[in-house]
Amino acid sequence: MNWKAKTVLHKNTPRIAVYFEKNTKLISQIKTFENALWSSSQGYWHLPDTTENRLYFKIPLTYTLTPNQEGIDSITIFRNYLASKRYSSNTITTYCDALKSFLTFFNTKPIDQITNEDVILYNNSYILKNKLSSSYQNQIVNAIKLFFKTVKEKTIEVEKIHRPKREKKLPNVLSKEEVKQIITSPINIKHRVMLSLIYSCGLRCGELLALEPQHIDSKRNIVILKNSKGKKDRIVPLSPKILELLREYYKLYKPKFYLFEGQHPGKQYYARSLQQVLKNTLQKTGIQKPVTLHWLRHSYATHLLESGTDLRYIQELLGHNSSKTTEIYTHVSTKNIQQIKSPFDDL
Repeated sequence: MNWKAKTVLHKNTPRIAVYFEKNTKLISQIKTFENALWSSSQGYWHLPDTTENRLYFKIPLTYTLTPNQEGIDSITIFRNYLASKRYSSNTITTYCDALKSFLTFFNTKPIDQITNEDVILYNNSYILKNKLSSSYQNQIVNAIKLFFKTVKEKTIEVEKIHRPKREKKLPNVLSKEEVKQIITSPINIKHRVMLSLIYSCGLRCGELLALEPQHIDSKRNIVILKNSKGKKDRIVPLSPKILELLREYYKLYKPKFYLFEGQHPGKQYYARSLQQVLKNTLQKTGIQKPVTLHWLRHSYATHLLESGTDLRYIQELLGHNSSKTTEIYTHVSTKNIQQIKSPFDDL
């Protein structure tokens, strides 16, 4: 296109100014944009400063773009709805941020006029164009569906909004030797116990940090997980070796409310601090892999499978709703694969 565009402040309103030499074809095209106006005093056409228009004219996105007032009010109503339904704080934040991204893209369009075609436009012109992940796209779809189904009475056909095809990525798994390196390296016993408990019980980070001393049942050798993902309670077996470490840790730290507390007594240990603990540990061990806390949970499940534990029990221990989620570990277990002889060996 023979035109140039940039952001301007036109009459104290953020707009996108479009410059081009007088051309009948270009004038006809610029008029197809919603709320496109000609400024004779400035000598340019100007359009609403929206994400959609910025992407079209290849203007870098900024974080100053926000939904219009209707969008802001709708997000507040949506947030209150999610809170009343007792969604977790993480889910509320994720869904509201996703809806905000979508409504920002259409911040010059009344919500009642948004259609299924707009969802496709958003996916193609924002998600795919910016090479955002399919998981992020899936979050957007979840938020849009729930918003229009429960909060905004609208004629949009929610069931026709399709989810992106999921990427089939295998979970990252560590060897037992690598796990041992990681959980034995920290000098601080609190750090050592936290990493060990995640691996030995297959815990999510949030589940570990929500533990209270009363959730450790030493007589039955189990850990009781309250209100874990999906608002479900479950129990997992407690290793006798971990119980010894826990007793040593408890005598030294004497936590007041949570089993693992930060610098302030009675306050939950920060997830970011635990991630930093793992990062420091990896530097100390020299392990070059981009290990996360969740890798320890994946390794727990895979090592159980390799030791002969039935997949149904692993599903129960991990708290998976569907067996299909647990079956992914059969693809990374090396127990049977290592027994396969390569035809190369017979050459």
